[in-house]
Amino acid sequence: LKLKLKAALYGTERGLRASSETRAEVVELITQLEARNPTPAPTEALTLLNGKWILAYTSFSQLFPLLGSGRLQALVKVDEISQTIDSENFAVQNCIKFSGPLASTSVSTNAKFEIRSPKRVQIKFEEGIIGTPQLTDSIVLPEKFELFGQNIDLSPLSGIFTSIENAASSVAKTISGQPPLKIPFRSESAGSWLLTTYLDAELRISRGDGSSIFVLFKEGSALSI
Repeated sequence: LKLKLKAALYGTERGLRASSETRAEVVELITQLEARNPTPAPTEALTLLNGKWILAYTSFSQLFPLLGSGRLQALVKVDEISQTIDSENFAVQNCIKFSGPLASTSVSTNAKFEIRSPKRVQIKFEEGIIGTPQLTDSIVLPEKFELFGQNIDLSPLSGIFTSIENAASSVAKTISGQPPLKIPFRSESAGSWLLTTYLDAELRISRGDGSSIFVLFKEGSALSI
């Protein structure tokens, strides 16, 4: 069932591109897995919850604008969405890694969680963190490219791009030395709950606000490869 679920998620871009037929298939597989959950009380098995989990699929519509297509997709790419659980300190970090043509960065939230039932935890967000942008220090320029059937020679521009590359490298070293920006959450409403309905060493299925579903693979597991 887990392999069938992984196959069904292929090409859906974490659910963004999933057709209604694919969503129905995913929900059916999730329901079957939940009925065979080997860990009926996930909050009593914190060692299994512990570690980094990579988001493979979600029905949480508020994430879709972030993952969205359109003009921004060519400029900004979401490389990874993850959730890291520190069960010893009852801490959770949600992280989104972005990359663009000239830089990569991340946005994350730090939170604490409280156990409310054998399956449910209450999450209280404490701060948001905007990571320091890491600029690329290498600009790859092809010697030639074709435009409207004509071969364009770019070799005369190599000196200009070398200067740009040197400047980008200098800026990258300066920016990368700056600390990330931390933004505290002071609102009492900055929180949510999460219900874990399936858990083993490589797969976690959770349900959250608004009947949203989250499918996560454990980093380094066979499912995550």
